[in-house]
Amino acid sequence: MRFTDTLQFASGSLRGSPTRTLLMILAMSIGVAAVVVLTALGEGARRYVVDQFSSLGTNLVIVLPGRTETAGIGPGLMSGQTPRDITLEDAQALLRSRAIKRIAPLTVGSASLSRGALNREVVVLGSTAELVEVRHMSVGIGRFLPAGDIRESASVCVLGNRMKQELFGNEQAVGQWVRLGDRRFRVIGVLASQGESMGFNTDDLVIIPVASAHQLFNTSGLFRILIEARSRDYIEQAVHDAETIMTERHGGERDVTVITQDALLETFDRILTALTMAVGGIAAISLAVAGVLIMNVMLIAVAQRVKEIGLLKALGAPGKQIRLLFFAEAALLSAIGSAAGLALGYAGSMIIGQLYPVLPVSPPWWAVIAACATALGTGILFSVWPARRAARLDPVAALAGR
Repeated sequence: MRFTDTLQFASGSLRGSPTRTLLMILAMSIGVAAVVVLTALGEGARRYVVDQFSSLGTNLVIVLPGRTETAGIGPGLMSGQTPRDITLEDAQALLRSRAIKRIAPLTVGSASLSRGALNREVVVLGSTAELVEVRHMSVGIGRFLPAGDIRESASVCVLGNRMKQELFGNEQAVGQWVRLGDRRFRVIGVLASQGESMGFNTDDLVIIPVASAHQLFNTSGLFRILIEARSRDYIEQAVHDAETIMTERHGGERDVTVITQDALLETFDRILTALTMAVGGIAAISLAVAGVLIMNVMLIAVAQRVKEIGLLKALGAPGKQIRLLFFAEAALLSAIGSAAGLALGYAGSMIIGQLYPVLPVSPPWWAVIAACATALGTGILFSVWPARRAARLDPVAALAGR
């Protein structure tokens, strides 16, 4: 029997039982679609994190207070101690390193922002003029924080785009005064709309000089220090110099954590890739269930088609050919189910992308190939038993319907 004859025979058998065929195709397509959609979500989360880190800037090194150990906790936490603060003097000392191009100290807090009768709670970011370069931020109107001595406070602020719209609407904001906490600040600029980046929505921020933030929040410690290395080749040197300088300034104690953007990105990338593969594997279990369904239905089909199998054997079809016919039937079912599942999966991914445009939802190529291969593999694998049972039927007994 030629290959085309085998396919025609298999497709004819499937068309002869449309309800049974539809149920098996539906089971297989749901499994493939589940793999595609879940891996697309995982890949979308991974790409989102990568984009978020990329928006932080290039050649970025971050200094955090407290030493992070392998267990993920600082040594002082077990004894009730708090990490030593990082000060503005510490930040300025980092500029001694020739590997460091610029720094941007950060202080974060929340305060009430008001203008006239309008009032709302906002996130306040205290920093310096270098932040706009280190973080690659864009100013839409006016200018950013003035350069100068970082220890000098100034009653000026830069509003996020949404803050400007809520307080001033279509009015001119630059040059106007707003109240932040118990102090008045003059608006000198408005950020261009940039959306969310690593937990901060820049459209909702209010940025003021770091010294003014320390006065507003009655603190002297920094949330973190952002460092821009001179180039990618200088990143390792910048990390080493930052650790050395901070250790010297803190009496020989290594009580800060210095991390790089690439190290963070690699960690998140590994975690999210593993998560994507895990959810894809869980979804693939449904393909095994679909394979079991194919096996059960084909066992029933063997019992229903005893006379047909007996006739084929009486006409001289060997057992190998009988097995091949059942394999072809299972492969055809799996192929059609895979194609339908891919269509459903991509449609689901597009719908999720429309509902959550912030996530770049797209199924990875390896998941698509793995889903189709698993569907075909399980379909053929679980057809082995029914195919062998059909091939072993005695032709005389089969023709008699026994």
